[in-house]
Amino acid sequence: MAILVTGGCGFIGSNFIRYFTERYKERVYNLDKITYAASYSENVHINGYCNLVIGDICDKKLLTQFIVNDKIRAVVHFAAESHVDNSIKDSMPFVKTNVVGTVNLLEIVKDNIDNLHKDFKFIHISTDEVYGSLEGPEGSFTEETRYDPRSPYSASKAASDHFVMAYYNTYKLPLIITNCSNNYGPFQHQEKFIPTIISKALKNEKIPVYGNGMNVRDWLYVEDHCEAICDVLEKGKFGEKYNIGGNNEISNIDLAKKILKLMNKPESLIEYVTDRPGHDFRYSIDNSKIVNELNWSPRTDFDAGLLKTINFYTLRNL
Repeated sequence: MAILVTGGCGFIGSNFIRYFTERYKERVYNLDKITYAASYSENVHINGYCNLVIGDICDKKLLTQFIVNDKIRAVVHFAAESHVDNSIKDSMPFVKTNVVGTVNLLEIVKDNIDNLHKDFKFIHISTDEVYGSLEGPEGSFTEETRYDPRSPYSASKAASDHFVMAYYNTYKLPLIITNCSNNYGPFQHQEKFIPTIISKALKNEKIPVYGNGMNVRDWLYVEDHCEAICDVLEKGKFGEKYNIGGNNEISNIDLAKKILKLMNKPESLIEYVTDRPGHDFRYSIDNSKIVNELNWSPRTDFDAGLLKTINFYTLRNL
């Protein structure tokens, strides 16, 4: 028995492989393009169960080898370009990987469905950013919220979600979508907000905060997310979407101050910078569907998760 994980050298993918192999002791093929965001040296071999395959999800021949010839029982599809600022500078890599790459995977499943493992499942990992922006303090995204992407990144993820649902509705393929809130934890690339705060604070450098810092995000500890994905893999229903949130809504400025307090660093390190174009104001996940239907809920206390994360990056910078 084996599963295929795409993008398993990235932040969430590598944490998922660690969690999955420890929980199930099952082999994983990790297909990763090894872009700048990959943690290559740390994530090649994970507790003896992971085989790294360097390749692109747009390579149909390579994908067919694992999905069809090796009769894997599931695909967990993380591979994506994910940094909003990069998508604003150049959207084409996002279109190629997030849209074309996902459709390529779907085509392989469609064309070979009769030859796949009898219990085959395809889990498409997406984001709450496809829902757009909540402009006030009330309300949360549900699985029924209308898509309203505001950046090239979120537009590319929204397009991939639509293709997944279209292939389910048209071809009745065994497909499931998850939409998560902002993840944090070990192995995240330092271009992201929480690692930036920690790494800058460790060096006593200025910490950039967009605009007035009042934009709100819901933060999910990555291991809790990995547990949720495993629960979806085990018990999720085909053609369904599951929102996965951490129940930790906080403004960017309050988050920066919280981390600085935990690190015993002064708030004077914070520096407000010009807001980025199309900056969504607030994200909020209603995760009641996955809580009620699959009996999952986030386990990690926010301060405890932040301390684990701070300790990870502190040790890396020693």
